[in-house]
Amino acid sequence: MALEGKKIVLGITGSIAAYKSCLIIRELIRHKAEVQVVITPAGKEFITPITLSALTHKPVISEFFAQRDGTWNSHVDIGLWADAMLIAPCTASTIGKMANGIADNMLITTYLSMKAPVFIAPAMDLDMYKHPTTQLNLQRLLSFGNHVIEPGSGFLASGLEGKGRMEEPDKIVKCLEDFFNNTEKKDNNLGQTSKDLQGKKILITAGPTFEKIDPVRFIGNYSSGKMGFALAEECSARGAEVTLIAGPVTRTCSDSIHRIDVESCEEMYQAAIAGFKSSDAAILCAAVADFRPEYVSDKKIKREGDDLVIRLKPTHDIAAQLGKMKRESQRIVAFALETNDEEVNALHKLEKKNADFIVLNSTRIPGTTFQSDDNQITIISHDGKKCFEKKNKRDVAKDIVNELVARL
Repeated sequence: MALEGKKIVLGITGSIAAYKSCLIIRELIRHKAEVQVVITPAGKEFITPITLSALTHKPVISEFFAQRDGTWNSHVDIGLWADAMLIAPCTASTIGKMANGIADNMLITTYLSMKAPVFIAPAMDLDMYKHPTTQLNLQRLLSFGNHVIEPGSGFLASGLEGKGRMEEPDKIVKCLEDFFNNTEKKDNNLGQTSKDLQGKKILITAGPTFEKIDPVRFIGNYSSGKMGFALAEECSARGAEVTLIAGPVTRTCSDSIHRIDVESCEEMYQAAIAGFKSSDAAILCAAVADFRPEYVSDKKIKREGDDLVIRLKPTHDIAAQLGKMKRESQRIVAFALETNDEEVNALHKLEKKNADFIVLNSTRIPGTTFQSDDNQITIISHDGKKCFEKKNKRDVAKDIVNELVARL
């Protein structure tokens, strides 16, 4: 199935046709796709998030902050996660906002952050559809590379023949299926291998670790987990069986990825040691704390005196321990985040960790590393070094996995 394993963001707007989104979800899931719903406030007037969540088995996203616990819903993360975005039904109002970049709700900001193809199924009365303003907005969306799905004719080329009503759910899903089928054929013609990790088991660590000082304080770092999660998604997409050991981050990942949530270095160490034994490779992307408090108070430390001294002791060196365990058939990819003498430190780490190659990052390159959507890496190995340009972490993950595949 062309849609199997595909991650689809389904945008729902305030149209009477919103009830048909349930049928779209059922059809996508029948094709073994994973669906994340993003709905406008007006859309919730026509269909309840509870109904949609029951079908997708995922919380429905509508606001920038979740009402229950205040968690921030990152439109950027959703844009990186998705293989496609489908907005069905899509009202004239939403089409106008998309065409003119009016980002006043979660759906439009997600659209503006989307890295994947976008499909639009218009839904409105015929007069609204034929109005010159709507037609101009559709023409703009088509010129941006979006795909408009028309009743009875599939993808719309001109934006001038529409009947206004939304295409039927099964036909909409068929358009997506045809698109991915054609894309896969093009990839095959280019000689690209999409499943070059089929049958391989890959262990990945991601995010920070938190080392407790007392019940309310900890030592941590700024890692968001974006790079590690991108690597996990890339390995999974290539057919690998992925185990992701994630530090305390709020990011989500595909259901196909076996995720183990940890908090401290000790917890990550134990999970990594256990998981590496049966793995073909480990990609150690987590920003693990090098030190932890020697003493952890069981009560909140009160402000007393002029200063507070906290004695620290080293944590486990996870990469070095896995390097000692490594069998001849196994591979280790380690990361080095440096502030100075980058390549010298990376070469030292290559030997110390018994890694096959080091992915070097530098804090001196603006707009990369912690919290950033982009990264710029250098791969250091015994064969030399490979320098890459600054790019989105999703594309950086492809470069790293390509290097790993060449060594497996």
